[in-house]
Amino acid sequence: MDSLGPRIKELRLEANLNKAALARQVGVSDVTISYWESGAIRQIGHERLVALAQALNCSLSRLLEGDSGGRAAPLYLRSLPPAPWQDPAAGQIELPFELVPAQHWEGECYLMTPAPGEHFDFLNQGDLVAVAPTAIFHEAGLYLVEWNGRQCIRRVTQDEDGKLQFSGQESTESAGDPPDSRLLGKLVARWQAAPL
Repeated sequence: MDSLGPRIKELRLEANLNKAALARQVGVSDVTISYWESGAIRQIGHERLVALAQALNCSLSRLLEGDSGGRAAPLYLRSLPPAPWQDPAAGQIELPFELVPAQHWEGECYLMTPAPGEHFDFLNQGDLVAVAPTAIFHEAGLYLVEWNGRQCIRRVTQDEDGKLQFSGQESTESAGDPPDSRLLGKLVARWQAAPL
């Protein structure tokens, strides 16, 4: 997969923008644009990625993934099963290291956004998340969970006895013994939509 830097340059040229014009729209210096394009700066904050996509008049997924043949569009996340990646047309993404350097996830990853009218804790309409399917607890963080027949986002931790603890934005639940609760995937990256 080609890296993010050359893709920024390609999209800038496609948008007919010079570095200075793009820099003004994103709120950085033209030197910063040069560093991004060359790969000298490999970490770009989420707010800057969203601003870049807007300035380049492209979707965030196109900025992140490029135009390679099977470019994945964000999948709709719904509260009713099945998990979005179980759709045969679901496209995987490769998560570039420079976007989330703290994550070391190897394996499948899918770009998702809440479906219109759906509500999820920790996500707003227009937010994007990269979700890696897993039924195994890896480390504390946000997970897509099936709980009482519905899919939801929960912060999952583990106590000293190895029991999983689930918390929403306003409540804490214990895994207990409900046979119908299970981990579906780990959120390995999240990009919040800029307020209008």
